[in-house]
Amino acid sequence: MKIQYAVKQILCALCILPLFAVCAEAQVSSQIEHAIESSQARHAFWAVQVRDSLGNILEDLNGDKLVRPASNMKLVSSGAFLEYLGPEYTFTTTLYGRGEQDGDRWRGDLIIKGSGDPSVSGDFFDDPLFLFEKWYQLFDSLGIRHIDGNIIAYEGLFDDVPYPRGWEWDDLSYYYAPEIGALSFNSNVVNLEVRADGPVGSTPSIQWFPFNTPYVDFVNEQVITPRTARFHESYRRILGTNTIVLRSTLPSGYYETEPLSVMAPGLYFIDTFSRYLANAGIQFRGQLLTEGDFYAWSDQNLQVLDSHVSGPLHEMVTWLNRESDNFVTEMLSKKIGAERYNVQGTTDLGLQMIREFMHSTGFDTLAVTLRDASGMAPATLVNVSDLNRYLVNIQEKPWFDYLYNSLSIGGVNGTLGHRFRESSFNERFYGKSGFVSGVRSLSGYLETKSGQRLAVTIVTNNYAVRTANVDWVHERILEYVFNSY
Repeated sequence: MKIQYAVKQILCALCILPLFAVCAEAQVSSQIEHAIESSQARHAFWAVQVRDSLGNILEDLNGDKLVRPASNMKLVSSGAFLEYLGPEYTFTTTLYGRGEQDGDRWRGDLIIKGSGDPSVSGDFFDDPLFLFEKWYQLFDSLGIRHIDGNIIAYEGLFDDVPYPRGWEWDDLSYYYAPEIGALSFNSNVVNLEVRADGPVGSTPSIQWFPFNTPYVDFVNEQVITPRTARFHESYRRILGTNTIVLRSTLPSGYYETEPLSVMAPGLYFIDTFSRYLANAGIQFRGQLLTEGDFYAWSDQNLQVLDSHVSGPLHEMVTWLNRESDNFVTEMLSKKIGAERYNVQGTTDLGLQMIREFMHSTGFDTLAVTLRDASGMAPATLVNVSDLNRYLVNIQEKPWFDYLYNSLSIGGVNGTLGHRFRESSFNERFYGKSGFVSGVRSLSGYLETKSGQRLAVTIVTNNYAVRTANVDWVHERILEYVFNSY
């Protein structure tokens, strides 16, 4: 790197290279250069940019390059959500009835219209089953003990494409890559618990939320190993099914939890609802059906039985940034298109709107590739300098305080809660981390020793060492910036 740096300085002086291209890398401090060069991750691709509150570049290494941002992309997407929907926007999930009450019976169908609400889960409410309890209480108050009709999930607000393009197949079993649907429950996962409570060589016991639902089928091929052995995780949902194969090895006495994705989220919602009613003493006789024709929807001849209104959007933005939640991000991405154009929400339409937002905040969108809103797709690429300048430009937005307060605080909460605790800037970095295989990113706002608030972007691509080695360099860079400005 030092040789390249010296050569580029000479070429810049001779006007052989464009000045903007050379100076971008030449401006990086020798301390930052040394932290990278002396690390085990020195062979990776590194990009660093730091700006002051006026947008002046203080440090720049490869700022003109495209990188895989990983979850730093959520900084941009969440800004678009706040811009297009507004911080106080809420979602309404409606329970309709098509029929009438006859004594203790409801004769007719129940229809649940999904609004794209990602918050019907334990992440936002103490009880993940809160909505089903509310609706049970409604029927109970009316004296209804039997439902003679179908329960229908209307999912037409979103298209039926469950994933953004480019998500890798081996991620699709896990909570961070669930299916996206307009009617969703519990982030479209079941919560598995595994206890290695038997003798070595036996099969550990399992249970799962909600109430060991038969909506999923677990094939438990796990094995208990000696206490001195290491835990090895292996979960795989057979694609196109709700059969989940478990092949982990667990040391004796080990306890493991894992949220695992399910197929067909709308059906999962109403299946769970019907079982909740049955467990509470309301018998359901009928079919579980899903509908998704956006243009055929009509609420004529439907009676509104209940409407659930979510919390405000800014609470969802806080969750998605602090916890780096792909599910919430992709749900909101489909929602913004549906809301603006009154059409069926799609990932492509949401990304088009995010691209428009990016252009309005200073991105060169001709040099951007978007495959998802959350940054998990390897083909999603952004320019480092544009991302860093974005952090400066959005400080003038009326919703900026919501986004700023949604960020993790180093050493305090979210994905940065366990990082930087021993650093000199503990509790003074508000930012967003990012990670996918071979990518580690960090962007946000650093309050320096002198009291300045700087915009910092550090992205490492194509590394083959332990992520802890990359994190160590990121911390060294922040330490230098904190003490130098």
